[in-house]
Amino acid sequence: MRPFTYERASTPAEAAAIAAHREGARFIAGGTNLLDLMKLGIETPAHLIDVNSLSLDKIEPTPVGGLRIGALVRNTDLAADERVRRDYAVLSRALLAGATGQLRNKATTAGNLLQRTRCPYFYDTAQPCNKRQPGSGCSAIGGVTRHLAVIGASEACIATHPSDMAVAMRALDAVVETVKPDGTTRAIPIAEFHRLPGDAPQLDTTLERGEIITAVTLPPPAGGRQFYRKVRDRASYAFALVSVAAIVQPDGTGRVAMGGVAHKPWRVEAAEAELPRGAKPAMAAILNGAKPMPDNAFKLTLAERILTSVLTEAKG
Repeated sequence: MRPFTYERASTPAEAAAIAAHREGARFIAGGTNLLDLMKLGIETPAHLIDVNSLSLDKIEPTPVGGLRIGALVRNTDLAADERVRRDYAVLSRALLAGATGQLRNKATTAGNLLQRTRCPYFYDTAQPCNKRQPGSGCSAIGGVTRHLAVIGASEACIATHPSDMAVAMRALDAVVETVKPDGTTRAIPIAEFHRLPGDAPQLDTTLERGEIITAVTLPPPAGGRQFYRKVRDRASYAFALVSVAAIVQPDGTGRVAMGGVAHKPWRVEAAEAELPRGAKPAMAAILNGAKPMPDNAFKLTLAERILTSVLTEAKG
């Protein structure tokens, strides 16, 4: 691990200002992703800004009947919160599917959203990777693609976003609250937070330099029956081959977001009008334009089968 300097911030605005003016600065809270990447020499921050002392660890109701989740709320606490389990069950279930108990105890809401979109070639520093070294090439293209994207990819990157929580947040229409280095704030709809790779796969989100997440806001409960189904190669501590976060209303309408298929949580709102007709037409619309490779073409069938299971259970 390369040497780095370290300091604690006392306010979100101070943390953002430090990050904006220190070259190679990164925020650290739980560190469940960043520290691993630092040990491997993939992430090499020159300066770490510890944000654990900021008062961003509360879950509070909003005036309109939703929930405001602080950036530092640990995944374990969020999954166990009575309001989340009752009104946002898809989120609780996604979190519990996401990692081991030890990781959930450390991982934070903001950190979960900020996980690097990655693949096995990203971890192998002997292989070219446009996410690690822009312009060096994508070793995954032409390589082993079983776990990689079938839609929303580009010639620069075919990695998939690893977060389960983010898929549920996408289905719930969450909003990410941030503070910029100049102290101003903004609210970013979750649909606009994560980026597709395009020709700049090293950029995972739309955050500006120094901008820090302070909270994630959920709208009032959507009702209906809520599901999170995750299929993976082993029973625990594995990223999704395909996951489905679904909210199904009694009349068969609903929302569907997917993980394991794209560079970011994947949802096509216009396609959800097909849900009352069944999983096959809905999934055909949701994955319209998919370009699978021989190793991962099975994901198209798998996604349809998972959604079929969800819709069947929703009907009782």
